[in-house]
Amino acid sequence: MSDIQTFLGVQDVGTLAQAIVDTVTEPLVVLDSRLRVITASRSFYLKFQVNRQNTQGRLLYDLGEGQWDIAELKMLLEKVLPEHGVVEAYEVDREFPGLGRRTMRLSARKVFYEGNPHATILLSMADVTGQRAMEQEMKELMWQKELLLEEMQHRVANSLTIIASILMLKAKTVQSEETRQHLQDAHGRVMSVAAVQNHLHQAGQIGSIEVAPYLSRLCEALAESMISEDRPIVLKVDVAGGRVPSKQAVSIGLLVTELVLNALKHAFPTATKAGRVVVAYEEAGTNWKLSISDNGIGVPDADAGRLGQKKSGLGTSIIKALAQQLEAVVDVVSGPTGTTVSITHATFVAPHVPVDGHAHPGRLPSRPPWSENVPLHM
Repeated sequence: MSDIQTFLGVQDVGTLAQAIVDTVTEPLVVLDSRLRVITASRSFYLKFQVNRQNTQGRLLYDLGEGQWDIAELKMLLEKVLPEHGVVEAYEVDREFPGLGRRTMRLSARKVFYEGNPHATILLSMADVTGQRAMEQEMKELMWQKELLLEEMQHRVANSLTIIASILMLKAKTVQSEETRQHLQDAHGRVMSVAAVQNHLHQAGQIGSIEVAPYLSRLCEALAESMISEDRPIVLKVDVAGGRVPSKQAVSIGLLVTELVLNALKHAFPTATKAGRVVVAYEEAGTNWKLSISDNGIGVPDADAGRLGQKKSGLGTSIIKALAQQLEAVVDVVSGPTGTTVSITHATFVAPHVPVDGHAHPGRLPSRPPWSENVPLHM
C-alpha cells in the first residue's frame, strides 16, 4: 500500500489531526465558535508551561492568569467566523507565568470543512520578543547616532567660525598688502566651507540631496554675505531638478561657492554695470552639467598670459581637485560679454565624438579634467 493510500485510510481522523497540530513548531490553538480551546499544539503547552487537562475546553480568556483577556482581541476573533475574516499580526505584550514579559504576535483564520457545519478557528502565536528588542535597540542606536552627528556638526561649525575670525583679525593687523589679500581669500574659503556644511546639514546628509533647494539656499547665503547694497549684482539659480548623493553635493557646493566668489570678486571691478551671476544645473540620466556664468568684464588678454602660467592660484587648484573628485570636465569660455565656467560629468562619449581620433562609446573623455585655454582670476 502506498503512503497516500495509508494516509487516506486512516480511521482515527482525530489522531491524525492532533498529530498534524503537534507538528507545528509555533504555538497553535484550535478554537470553537465560542472561542473555547478544542486542542492545542505540543509547542503551545511547552511554551506556556501548561497541560492539556487545564487547557482543553476552557475559554481562551481564562487561560493562564488572564493574559489573553483582551477586549480588542476578543472583538477581532468573534468576527473571524461570521465574516470570514482574519486576524493578522496582532501583538500582545504581557507578563506570562514562568516566561516574564513577552511579546506574542497572533494570527487567526477560519477552518473550512466541506459538508460539515462545524466551524473552528486556528490561532497561531509567534514569540517576537527578541525581534522587538532588537528593533528598539536599533532605534536607540540611530537616535544616538543622530545626537553624535548633531554634536559633530555643531563643533565643526564653531571651529570654522573661530578660524574665520582669526584669519580676519590677522588680515587687519598685518602690514603687507599681499599677505592681507591672502588672509582675506583664506577667510572667504573657510566661510564657503561653513556655508556648504550648514546647508547640507539643513538638507540632511543621509541619502541623496535635492539640487534645486540646496543650491538656492546656498546662493542666498552667498548673496547676503558677499553682495553689498551698493553693488548692483544679481545672483540667480536656474535648476530644473535632480538629486545627487550627499557626498557629491559637498563637492558641487564647494565648486559653486568658489566660482561665485571668484565672479563677484573679479568680474565686476566697478559698480557702474548691472551685474548678473547665474548658477545653472541640468542632468540627463547619469550625466549632469553645472555652469556658473557672469556678464562681467571677462578675462583680459593682459591677464591671460599671466594666469596661464604653470603656477596656478589656490582657487584654480581647488577647482581642479574638486572636478577630479567628481570625474568631471571643466571648460572656461570668456570674452568681453562675460565668463562661463562649465563642469560636465558624462558617463559615456557619443560614438560620433572623436576621442584620440576615434570613436569610443562608453568611455569618459580622455582629455585632462581642466581646460587651460582660458584661465580664471584665482
